[in-house]
Amino acid sequence: MQKITDPAKDFPQWYLDVIDAAGLADHAPVKGCIVFKPYGYALWEAVQRDLDARIKSLGVQNAYFPLLIPESILQREKDHIKGFAPECAVVTHGGGKELAEKLYVRPTSESIIYTMFAKWVQSHRDLPLKLNQWANVVRWEMRTRPFLRTLEFLWQEGHTCHATKEDADRMVTDALQMYVDCDRELLAIPVLTGRKPEHEKFAGALYTLSTEALAKDGKAIQAGTSHNLGQGFSEAYDVSYLDTEGKAQRPWMTSWGLSTRIIGTLIVTHGDAKGLRLPPRIAPIQVVIIPIYKSGPEQEQVLAACRKLKDSFTGIRVHLDDRDEKSPGFKFNEWEVKGVPLRIELGPKDLAKNQAMLARRDTGAKEALPLEALTPAHLQTLLEEIQSSMLAQAQQHMDLHTHHVSTYADLKKHIEGEGGLVWAPWDGELATAQKVQEETKASIRLLGEEPPEAGAMDAVSGKPAKYMAVYAKAY
Repeated sequence: MQKITDPAKDFPQWYLDVIDAAGLADHAPVKGCIVFKPYGYALWEAVQRDLDARIKSLGVQNAYFPLLIPESILQREKDHIKGFAPECAVVTHGGGKELAEKLYVRPTSESIIYTMFAKWVQSHRDLPLKLNQWANVVRWEMRTRPFLRTLEFLWQEGHTCHATKEDADRMVTDALQMYVDCDRELLAIPVLTGRKPEHEKFAGALYTLSTEALAKDGKAIQAGTSHNLGQGFSEAYDVSYLDTEGKAQRPWMTSWGLSTRIIGTLIVTHGDAKGLRLPPRIAPIQVVIIPIYKSGPEQEQVLAACRKLKDSFTGIRVHLDDRDEKSPGFKFNEWEVKGVPLRIELGPKDLAKNQAMLARRDTGAKEALPLEALTPAHLQTLLEEIQSSMLAQAQQHMDLHTHHVSTYADLKKHIEGEGGLVWAPWDGELATAQKVQEETKASIRLLGEEPPEAGAMDAVSGKPAKYMAVYAKAY
């Protein structure tokens, strides 16, 4: 079994070791891309199932749009293409010939989707139009890290069209709340929410809202975004409708997305020195049963008892590891690395006492439990307890590493120390934010909803503060 680096000594290498040892992904022949192994892809499938139901509950339908976008279409929204141009992959040849027009591999799909919206939206009766697609996108990243930042990644992207700004605003906040709920309820990840500063918003958007999680190493990580695109895209792509009085109007657009980056977020939020720790609701395997025996008559007796247990655990994702060539110690280690929430150990001594040993991955606690007490209802209760416990642990970590400062010295002390989320008054000027980023590598992640206290001064420039901002180093 591969040794995992101590996260306290080298967190980036720990992260790579966990992905490898847990069998989540492998490096692809294309630099910057990964191959999702079944165990890793199962995590994404769980996110898809959960989030897809939430998306549909908001009245959004799934659709699919082309991977390739003509250059002429992409360039209609200048701020949008300017923001993505450095990351774009471009197809110049096809069928052995040079193409008359370049085709861009989608970095995001606003341009191609809104070109179709222009055909589909004619009347106020066509609104709101709410679509989502599950797809892959390509962004030519220079520095990549599995799941967190890859050249190609998977995601969902929602795109909606509304008659009024108020309706669009509501969609933006509903989408963001959907991500918050998914993070907390499925992934046991607490997140901070708020508006991005102007210099960090989505290219071409009116404003951007974001969810930010906090990794074990004190870095922030963006877990999902929701954008009010205003009327700029409807203008650029000539989307219009006739209102109730027969007058032509430009609709308001929104877009919002969550990607396979969330798997990286899951790892860095919950993982420990032993490897993954998976919340039960997303764990591909919730309970693993490990038989302990020596060759001979006791082998079949123990295996038969383990099979009987497994068959009784209805409604639970359970796996019996009956590999004969691996020792129990090896199996314990392997399933701990994979983050399985509960482990049941059963050997001849346990059978003699009519019990099994139960080990929790979240706390490491072990207890002996009578076999008759190992019912599906008891395990479900325990799994929900683990789910709640992991959320509470992650929330405690975030609370302990959230700081409020009024001076630049204190801001730097926290950022350069254990990191975390640091609230500080900000004057709203880009130059101030850039100074902090250049000197500490911390960026403004979010702006607070409440204004600074009367008389508050920017922690860096000393000028009157316009916002409360969260600074953090980030992935």
